Amino acid sequence: MEEIELYLEEAREQMGKTLGHVSHELTKIRAGKASASMLDGIMVSYYGAISPLNQISSITTPDARTLFIKPWEKNLIQEIEKSIMTANLGLTPQNDGQQVIINIPMLTEERRRQLVKQMNGECEQGKVSVRAIRKETNEQLKKIKGASEDDVKNGEEVVQKMTDEFIGKIDALSKKKEGEIMTV
Repeated sequence: MEEIELYLEEAREQMGKTLGHVSHELTKIRAGKASASMLDGIMVSYYGAISPLNQISSITTPDARTLFIKPWEKNLIQEIEKSIMTANLGLTPQNDGQQVIINIPMLTEERRRQLVKQMNGECEQGKVSVRAIRKETNEQLKKIKGASEDDVKNGEEVVQKMTDEFIGKIDALSKKKEGEIMTV
């Protein structure tokens, strides 16, 4: 039935967005290597307006332990330092008058465990979202007027397979990220 197909397509799209969100959140968890995405979400006051850091500067990683933040305007250096400090990422910015330099410290075993715990929390939220989409889709399928029990049952089986597929993908992301975090 066409209506069932629409619900299934919508469910796949929502599960895909959930997977994308989990993947994006995991990039924010640092694995001991310098990455420009570590600074995603840092906002800087720019002439009274709040702007994302990556829109007012270039962020480069010359090596695995260093980030260089070169603002488009030098008078932003202090604002950038202040924003990084208040973001509470455990990073200490320094400046050389031209750019902000962040040296990424080695992760302690305890900090690695905390990051794995944080990562597992993000992944679990993603799985809960996928299951909620499954539940919602199954409820929608049961409300379709004129659909046979077999059509609804087949639709529910397809939704379950999608759920298993996306939870598997989240587990794979989790396993990969845990490997990155725990690698010294």
